[in-house]
Amino acid sequence: MTSPNNPRLPITSPADLLTAVPYLLGFHPTDSLVIVGLTGTRIAVASRADLPQPSQVAAWADDYILSQIRMLRNAAATRAIAVGYGPAATVTSAVDTVIPRLAATDIDVFDALRVTDGRYFSYLCQDPACCPTDGVPFDPQRSDIAMHAIVAGCHVLPDRAALVASIAPTTGDARVAVTRATAHARARRRTLISEAGRDGLILAGEQAVRDMLARYADEQTLTDDELAWLTVLLPVPAIRDVAWQATDAQPWHVAMWTDITRRAHPPLVAPPASLLAFAAWRRGDGALASIAIDRALAANPNYSLAQLIDQALRAGLAPSVLDGWPHPGQPTIA
Repeated sequence: MTSPNNPRLPITSPADLLTAVPYLLGFHPTDSLVIVGLTGTRIAVASRADLPQPSQVAAWADDYILSQIRMLRNAAATRAIAVGYGPAATVTSAVDTVIPRLAATDIDVFDALRVTDGRYFSYLCQDPACCPTDGVPFDPQRSDIAMHAIVAGCHVLPDRAALVASIAPTTGDARVAVTRATAHARARRRTLISEAGRDGLILAGEQAVRDMLARYADEQTLTDDELAWLTVLLPVPAIRDVAWQATDAQPWHVAMWTDITRRAHPPLVAPPASLLAFAAWRRGDGALASIAIDRALAANPNYSLAQLIDQALRAGLAPSVLDGWPHPGQPTIA
């Protein structure tokens, strides 16, 4: 899910919309069903899901429709456009199931499109003058929308796999170095607890967060030892909350948590990946936020902050619902 906060794009046709969708998601969708919600003429929200196999559509549809209706309503969207990417055999069964259920709500279904082999087809328009049965060819590279998006600083990856790879764990010598540094950091933490107790641990964590922020604000990165020390402290909720309070939508915050998420010892990735998701979500980059939450929950399925952000993303809630979280001095989530 993404709540676009990018500059307005002059969308006046289906081809314009289809050119804009990858910039809304952050990547070019394939074998996907995309729902775009509109408030008036403004795109309020967009979501993407893998297309189910035709034999699994009925089982897939109930939960999917409920989540999309919640998303659209939470975004105050009054109209929706469905876009299926892939062959007719898989797109049509999904669209035929989704559209009547959306239409039965207070959401106006403006159009339903299929994109296959560089052509788009409308399921709702029957006018051969604008929607011929053999589809309408379009070239997103030749669209003014792509130019507007690029000038506005929007970027798009070739597919979802590329987005996943952008925050995947580092490998090779870099991974070995951090694993070794993490073992040393864990021993250092044990010594600190035995000598200074929990209060000393929290003070050390607060200093590690301050050092992190100063380093990345200066366009530098943490050393392996510094990163390992930070990541063995972040699982402490009080320390994680100091980092959470300092995290917002600035581009370097996303870059900072991306670097830490990639380099962290994988069993310790849930806190930094959750904070990456939070920073990305605050920027309106729901696709990156969703990928980051996947990493967090894969490392720790019970991590409460990841679960909280995951639920908010699935419901299409605006990032402002967590304005002021966590509240200083108040009990926090684990």
